[in-house]
Amino acid sequence: MKTDYPYPVLAREGWPFLALFLGVAIVLQMVTNGWWASPFYLLFLFSLQFFRDPRRPLPTLSETSVVCPADGRVIAIEQVDDPYLSRPALKISIFMNVFDVHVNRMPVKGQVQKVWYFPGKFFNAALDKASLENERNALWVKTDDGSDVTVVQVAGLVARRIVCYVSAEVAESAVTAGQRFGFIRFGSRVDTYLPFSAQPLVVVGERVRSGAQCIATLGVQQP
Repeated sequence: MKTDYPYPVLAREGWPFLALFLGVAIVLQMVTNGWWASPFYLLFLFSLQFFRDPRRPLPTLSETSVVCPADGRVIAIEQVDDPYLSRPALKISIFMNVFDVHVNRMPVKGQVQKVWYFPGKFFNAALDKASLENERNALWVKTDDGSDVTVVQVAGLVARRIVCYVSAEVAESAVTAGQRFGFIRFGSRVDTYLPFSAQPLVVVGERVRSGAQCIATLGVQQP
């Protein structure tokens, strides 16, 4: 399974948008005055920042480290029932606005067990109900020590396109922590369901960066 790619600057999902907006802007610049082209130059610049894919060295990892799967703000850390594996779990939710990097990264090393896709609604991704009612794509990964981790891409109010490089046909494939596994366009959320005994390393309201830090450790008993 090839879920990573070599270029470190722009996510491939943005190439069509960049080409379209720049092409239209250039044509309008040539056939009209510059004012007509200005909105498309602005859309090009917006897409340039939205689809950026910076190279980020991984932090020092242990076997129990959980890598941050998304850029954004932590909006929930709570003990819940994992709706995908029907087990008690610690859920960490990260909300991405339109100015965040939207490349998603694998939180742990292990084997992909199953992939689910659910069509749904498009509520504001910051709302609690978005986790179970919005369009979403969930991956179940089992780590080498047998821990189960479910990472869920959730579409938002504006996001209408979830891209996941891992499909149901490639379940049982090996993945590594920090590996790119998907992309969500224009504002969204990522929920990570961890074993109930996991210990969070972040707090609600904290700004986090995908692939650049750890958000939890596995297998540590909650106090």
